[in-house]
Amino acid sequence: MPSRAHASPYLQMVLATVLFACMGVCVKLASAHFGTAAVVSARGLVGAIIMAGIAWQSATPLRTAVPRLHVQRGLAGVLALSLWFYCIGHLPLATAVTLNYMSSVWIAVFLLLRAALWRTAQVEVRLVAAIAVGFAGVALVLHPTLARDQLFAGLLGVASGMLAATAYVQVTALGRLGEPEVRVVFWFSVMGTLLGALTWLIPGQGNPSALADIPWLAWLELVGVGAFATIAQLLMTRAYARGSMLVNASLQYLGIVHASLLGVLLFGESLGWDTLMGMALIVAAGVAATRWRPA
Repeated sequence: MPSRAHASPYLQMVLATVLFACMGVCVKLASAHFGTAAVVSARGLVGAIIMAGIAWQSATPLRTAVPRLHVQRGLAGVLALSLWFYCIGHLPLATAVTLNYMSSVWIAVFLLLRAALWRTAQVEVRLVAAIAVGFAGVALVLHPTLARDQLFAGLLGVASGMLAATAYVQVTALGRLGEPEVRVVFWFSVMGTLLGALTWLIPGQGNPSALADIPWLAWLELVGVGAFATIAQLLMTRAYARGSMLVNASLQYLGIVHASLLGVLLFGESLGWDTLMGMALIVAAGVAATRWRPA
């Protein structure tokens, strides 16, 4: 994992999309035995342990002067994560990842609205065009439309993308305030552990399998969710803190490509010509956004 201060934030974002796709595979496999609450809580617990170790090794203090911002980021991020994990368990992997990665479109919308209403920032037109191309790719990947019995999960996926966009904006704000990436990811993991555990209190959120019947491989998959997600989260946090928000938003589309390939290889999901064309547009959007990033 590139951790040097001069490592490209855009390379870090690309690596994060690969690891998030691996996390999605673990979520889909673990969801056969564990409920969404257990997966979210385990992701947070494993992440908190890993980040506490990194903080100790790097002598990074975990105490923060802006706890309110961490709580806001945690609430939005954990809710988005919970909805996303539910979708991964109930939809094809590529579809679930695609819906969540609509967060890039929402980020662009947020920035455009801010620029139009307050005139506080000028949005690069070519980057907006790259986002539009990426959205066209998303539309192709989603074609044909979701089956009727998957509509509820699909709507939750769209909501997860919007909440994820809010969380990413808050990550950028924390980075500009000087909060170390290790601290940001640690407190997000703590929030995930606590909120995921509280979700167990909601009726119907238990595990589909009894603990005694869960195979040891499923427990490894559960740990894999936390390990892959934590490293990817750290890379993503660094990318958003140090790079252009819109460029990173475009590069995130690459996660759909990784998830689609893994879905074909591991779960036998088929890709039509429209999906392949959508993937090509998504990659083109990411490359274009990287080329046109602000100096």
